[in-house]
Amino acid sequence: MLKNFLKIILTKLYKIEISGLENYQKAGKRVLIIANHLSFLDAVLLAVFLPDKPLFAINTIIAKKWWIKPFLSLAQTFALDPTNPMIVKKLINEVKQDKKCVIFPEGRITVTGSLMKIYEGPGMIADKSDATILPIRLDGAQYTPFSRLKGRVKIRFLPKITISILQPQKFDIDQNITGRLRRAANADKLYDIMTEMLFASSDYKKTLFSSLLDASKVHGLNHQIIVDINKKPLTYFQLIARSFILGKALQHQVKNDEYIGLMLPNMNSAIISFFALHAFNLVPAMLNFSTGGANFIAACQVAKIKNIITSKQFVEKAKLEKLIDLALNNKIKVIYLEDTALKINIFDKISGFFKAVFPSKFYQANNYSEPCVVLFTSGSEGVPKGVVLSHKNIQSNRFQLASRVDFSSRDTVFNALPIFHSFGLTGGTLLPILAGIKTFFYPSPLHYRIVPELVYDTNSTIMFGTNTFLANYARFAHPYDFYSIRYVFAGAEKLDEETRKIWSEKFGVRIFEGYGATETSPALSTNTPMHNKAGTVGRLVPGIKTDLQKIDGIDEGKKLLVKGPNIMKGYLLADNPGVIKEPKDGWYDTGDIVDIDDKGYITIKGRAKRFAKIAGEMISLTATEINLSKLDPAFAHAVIAIPDARKGEQLVLITTNQKLTRSHILNYFKENQISELSVPKDIIFVEKLPLLGTGKIDYVAAGSLATKLFN
Repeated sequence: MLKNFLKIILTKLYKIEISGLENYQKAGKRVLIIANHLSFLDAVLLAVFLPDKPLFAINTIIAKKWWIKPFLSLAQTFALDPTNPMIVKKLINEVKQDKKCVIFPEGRITVTGSLMKIYEGPGMIADKSDATILPIRLDGAQYTPFSRLKGRVKIRFLPKITISILQPQKFDIDQNITGRLRRAANADKLYDIMTEMLFASSDYKKTLFSSLLDASKVHGLNHQIIVDINKKPLTYFQLIARSFILGKALQHQVKNDEYIGLMLPNMNSAIISFFALHAFNLVPAMLNFSTGGANFIAACQVAKIKNIITSKQFVEKAKLEKLIDLALNNKIKVIYLEDTALKINIFDKISGFFKAVFPSKFYQANNYSEPCVVLFTSGSEGVPKGVVLSHKNIQSNRFQLASRVDFSSRDTVFNALPIFHSFGLTGGTLLPILAGIKTFFYPSPLHYRIVPELVYDTNSTIMFGTNTFLANYARFAHPYDFYSIRYVFAGAEKLDEETRKIWSEKFGVRIFEGYGATETSPALSTNTPMHNKAGTVGRLVPGIKTDLQKIDGIDEGKKLLVKGPNIMKGYLLADNPGVIKEPKDGWYDTGDIVDIDDKGYITIKGRAKRFAKIAGEMISLTATEINLSKLDPAFAHAVIAIPDARKGEQLVLITTNQKLTRSHILNYFKENQISELSVPKDIIFVEKLPLLGTGKIDYVAAGSLATKLFN
């Protein structure tokens, strides 16, 4: 009677929705129900809305609270005393009697909004009792006064609460693993199940603009969300209103073009322009203005871009007049934001602000599987290709990352990575904006003295960067510049051990290295505070399937193919411009040779294309670069393979160290038992390695230099 009464009251108050009840029945009798722990309401919600009368494992301290006692009659309870080492064995015996047992593996209510530490006990209970695991995701309770997130999220008295019951699973831990290692493996497995649960039940099947509107409801229209170098912050309301105003003005100029070029730096105006196009279901193509004229025009041609949106002030300051002339010569219309602003009248502004008050009445969402952005491959290995990402692709990737890392609205992201790069767009821009995290945009990652000072000035807590940028920031930064930083995520290129070391010793900050590609939106794996292993690129994010293929001649590692909801919609290629070529059966060939250990950590051995065949042996150019960095960490090195009449190919080193000699390298390689075939035959000295706008080495330019000198 009390249960039915509470069900009616709670449904009325919180508009509770429960899904997946069929999975509850499918789980069978002996079941360990695991749930994320958001608030003091969680146990009551599960006791009221789950069928039957499951056994609840409750901490003895909580069970003694006066306000919890009235609810204990709703379910069977088992008092967990943390000081009693035998109590887990008793609970295992209870579950073995074909009971359904509810437990919160975190052991405490979250204070971050994300998953916290997973204890070994629940995993051991599932393992020893041979119980089926039934994951349940609670959502919405974190916004109630019963949570511990006041100050991190906007607290509301009656938010909507959902209870999602996912597919039941069984543990599959190797029986040869025993003792402490088995307990740790159980905890890791449980953590993976829960992060998979958080991702699978996340709301990633919607458009980016819909998520922007949702974020404004969760965090409030007046929540400041972006700020740039001009130090003029924008709230959600201002961003949405200006998106409607500018979007309408742009819509009249671009007509029905499939892809619209966007050539802007990291500024408020760029983000407004991006969402302005999305407000009217137009697809921005993010143009790389640092790539050079030939690649710039090639990108426009593969996407059949007829209009480019940019700024006169930006073109003048960045000295991009030649790119504009190239665009005009190729009959591409250039739309300047300054000219567009002059066409917007007071009635347009009033209309835009009115739409921002009632956005859902005016925004007509597109299908989430439709394209939402076009990015272009860096051209580090050839002519750029257009990578078409759908709303679902990017939404999936941001939720995949959010399931593993505790971001919150208390954080401030510092993003100097260009938004024409997938790392800068998804990680540094869309993830924080759609999660209520204030983001500071800086237009260039190359200002190595200025960036650290601004990180300090803005009290930023999260940074994204490449090894090249992070190493240079460390050179010029004051030891206190990064005092507020919680997390630094590195990607796009191999993180040098020297870079990791200096950040740890000089700033006391761990760098979490990740891995991905433009085609994967971009993140495939990352190290996190919970799971971190130096020298690797972390563990795969949830929802990714892998296929490892053996490559002839390569003994260490296999080529990685991946499949998942974040895999691109397809390529735009030069031989068939404007037409999307989808990946075969949804699989993307990364072209990377990797090794995955028994705990799931990925080590990149090199790219399949960055191997040279010398005297019949496959030599990794990436591994050679890593070894050279260990020998000579203070300088930058790139290794290129060029044809050789006698051995098939030869290695050429391009380095900034004017004093490095081949004999020096040979002695080091001999001392460390590294194959002499890896020693570069020739050395080219340069003041600066050729780099792409993303900070990665431009291997096309480097290869051209080597070929020209040794032709």
